[in-house]
Amino acid sequence: MKRNIKNIIIASLLVLGASGCSKILDEYNPSGLTSETVFTTPEGFESLVNAAYAYQRWWYGKEEGYSMSEMGTDLWMSGAGDTFPDLMKYINLQGGNAAIQSEWKALYSAVNVCNAGIERIDLANLNDNVKAVRLAELRFLRAFYYWHILETWGGVHLTTTETSGIVTTANKTSVEEFYALIESDLLAAIKSLPRTTTDYGRVTAPAARSFLSRVYLSHGKYKEANDYALSVINGNYGFELLKNYGDLWNMANLKNKEVVYAVNYSTNLALNDIADKILNPLGHNRGSNNGHLLFLMKYDTETAMQRDLTNGRPFNRYMPTRFLLDLYSEADSRYEGSFKEVFFSNNPTATIKLGDTAVYATRRNMIGTTKPFKIYDRNYIYATDGKVKDQLRYPSLIKFLDPTRPSSNEAQSARDVFVIRYAELYLNAAEAQINLGNRDSAAHWVNIIRRRAAKSGSEEKMKVSANQMTLDFILDERAREFAGEQIRWFDLKRTGKLIERVKAHNPDIADYIQDYHKVRPIPQAQLDAIVNKDEFTQNEGYQ
Repeated sequence: MKRNIKNIIIASLLVLGASGCSKILDEYNPSGLTSETVFTTPEGFESLVNAAYAYQRWWYGKEEGYSMSEMGTDLWMSGAGDTFPDLMKYINLQGGNAAIQSEWKALYSAVNVCNAGIERIDLANLNDNVKAVRLAELRFLRAFYYWHILETWGGVHLTTTETSGIVTTANKTSVEEFYALIESDLLAAIKSLPRTTTDYGRVTAPAARSFLSRVYLSHGKYKEANDYALSVINGNYGFELLKNYGDLWNMANLKNKEVVYAVNYSTNLALNDIADKILNPLGHNRGSNNGHLLFLMKYDTETAMQRDLTNGRPFNRYMPTRFLLDLYSEADSRYEGSFKEVFFSNNPTATIKLGDTAVYATRRNMIGTTKPFKIYDRNYIYATDGKVKDQLRYPSLIKFLDPTRPSSNEAQSARDVFVIRYAELYLNAAEAQINLGNRDSAAHWVNIIRRRAAKSGSEEKMKVSANQMTLDFILDERAREFAGEQIRWFDLKRTGKLIERVKAHNPDIADYIQDYHKVRPIPQAQLDAIVNKDEFTQNEGYQ
């Protein structure tokens, strides 16, 4: 489902002060159109629904979203170029953080569009079949955005009515009320969503079922989480695990059978979300998918190397913890499918030929090894306690590389973001079964994932037993499977393991994380703009 420029303009009609904050977004209506006229036509209403989908791009594929969903966990440390070190390390993390403010605005603006569509759909002159599906999509999306809000900030503002002007009050809503609305919206959506879609990017019934499984895990409803995961696994929807884990990340293979739900980006980069004063005043300053930039070591300053499309543009934002690198056994293909250690010369010198190994940044111990290329081993990268020594050179996550970009300096990528992969359903079921006391069943589902991950001939080495089934093992397995895929912070929070595992496995931030960091600070701009400051207060622990 590719968004066009017309939809970008129309979307601005609905973003007029979401979530009760008069300063969140300025009104901007370059077209002169009004929502009262546009959204009473089928074509106009379609633009509203497209706009509701488009806000997912503010989280998925953006640096702000990566920082809020992956950083500050057991898996990642700051690279030399980290833009939001307060989100990574929790040092002086407050409501003025730019990523937090950006995502709050986008998520509540998205909710406002969904609320408007749900309220206005009866006036849109849609035929009954289309109306049922579009309403289901809007209810799914509202639940989707509210889940991100709830898990990020806790029980903050909730409304189901459209904000059409300046509102100067906000409410604090209980976590249970949030979950009740999310569950209600998803259950309603499932009834009317189609099993499949030819319009890639639109939500389907199995995608909504999968997301509801995730929601139920977050809510501690383990039987329901298991049931909805199995309803997709056993539902004959056509999903399957790819045989080779590394094939998931091939740019020519993005629309594969393992993708249950994706946020899609256009190959025409101008149709994504790059900011434009006329065509897209509410756009993102970098636009499109930026994941390819963020996890790469600074290879292009190394001898015999220069920046190119194959190796990517290294923003050097994030680097893996030693703990993450050590989670993968030699039998596990997901390490090579996720990380790059070797860089081959693309800028030959007198001593290093084109195509020869130029740089080796490895998790291995290479003490005493002499090679005709530069080696950065685990002892060079990390101190003995696991703290970072070198923020420039390290094994690089390569899942999100995009060699189809028009140039090596292009910051935008057309790569889709996999929000839900089929693999998650197996691990959701396993986690639910552990919490229900059924470790044999948990091992069964985990072994399906590990069988796919096993290198040829290593299937038995990768097999695990019921006795190994603990929440910590599931979190380790989810790290191996989903590293970097914008879900880790939620995994740790859901299982109650955020503080414990950061302290145990991320020595760079272990001394700084506190209990109150289980939610993020409310943006200061929101608190400044409301008049009921005694009722709508900052989350505990933040200033």
